[in-house]
Amino acid sequence: MLDRDFSAAAPNKKWTADITYIPTLEGWLYLAVILDLFSRRVVGWSMSARMTSHLVLDALNMAIQQRRPGPGLLHHSDRGSQYTGADYQKLLKGNLFQVSMSGTGNCYDNAPTESFMGSLKMERVHHAFYETRAQARADIFFYIEAFYNRRRRHSTLGYVSPAAFEEAYYSNASIILN
Repeated sequence: MLDRDFSAAAPNKKWTADITYIPTLEGWLYLAVILDLFSRRVVGWSMSARMTSHLVLDALNMAIQQRRPGPGLLHHSDRGSQYTGADYQKLLKGNLFQVSMSGTGNCYDNAPTESFMGSLKMERVHHAFYETRAQARADIFFYIEAFYNRRRRHSTLGYVSPAAFEEAYYSNASIILN
């Protein structure tokens, strides 16, 4: 359904989801994210030592609780078992979201989220050495919440951060409504 249309006219209209892994001396740390295509903001995320359905459910629940999107939001992911599982699909349908999935093995169908994962790894993970998953969790939390969402500038957004882009949108919307 997304059909590689990565634009969105407003927040909480189109979200994309994906999972990546972070190496530590204790083993992999898996990261699931939900990205709002309007602002490229990470609106939900979860980390775990295991790549289970709980990982993606926690990220989606965080996004829903923080953003409170209305019915009709388009949610796009790959066809991994975590996203096609009954519990995840039930949560999507229970919130009246439209479900979109990439073609089998086609990373280009989810390019903005793949790009976020690449930025995370190039800007942070590849320059770090994590002895423990706890170290990696703390560092990735900082990257997402303190740097990426609030300070990292995006060419797609006119070289402002996701938070600044959303603030400008809501400021303009309130001026129009008043």
